[in-house]
Amino acid sequence: MGTTPTYSWPYPDDTDPVANGAQDIEDLALAVETTVSGLTQGKILQVVSTTKTDTFSASVAGSGGSTSVTGLTATITPASASNKVLVLATITGASSQNYAATIVALTRGGTAIGVGDTAGSRTSVTGGTQARLTNDNDVAQATVVYLDSPSSTSALTYGIDVYNFNASTATLYVNRADDDNDVANRTRSSSTITVMEVSA
Repeated sequence: MGTTPTYSWPYPDDTDPVANGAQDIEDLALAVETTVSGLTQGKILQVVSTTKTDTFSASVAGSGGSTSVTGLTATITPASASNKVLVLATITGASSQNYAATIVALTRGGTAIGVGDTAGSRTSVTGGTQARLTNDNDVAQATVVYLDSPSSTSALTYGIDVYNFNASTATLYVNRADDDNDVANRTRSSSTITVMEVSA
């Protein structure tokens, strides 16, 4: 490598970055590397990820009943109370009831976070989609992206709750369809939750 440049990027107007050929390119790379390594805010400090590959099922009461998905949690301990936690999750689910919506809520320590505002009797959730439209082999995927500010240096466990908004009790599934016959046009999938500590 060349010597550490005495200038920084961007180059002064009177400096031609191509005049000295490869050496200028090398010096530019060093300058960028030095600048980037000095950044502290927004760095990813640690990553914890859990992928659930087995199936989950639970009987859940209608009209907003919910249950936690076992085996789909991630625990992280922030280094500083000022740091944030970026949560990314994908959940593939299904339902035993026609038109039953599989809706999810992100949880921290068992309490829903990243949900919509309270509005009358409506249930606040993070998001979701229809898990069974017309066929018992339908599956759907819900996605969660949330930047949490837990203000904590304790171990934090993030997880996923699933909801049943059909009027009747339904069996909610994760990583499989309602019809799980052993044929090639039925699926088994995976669901993942990833948490990342982001420096303040």
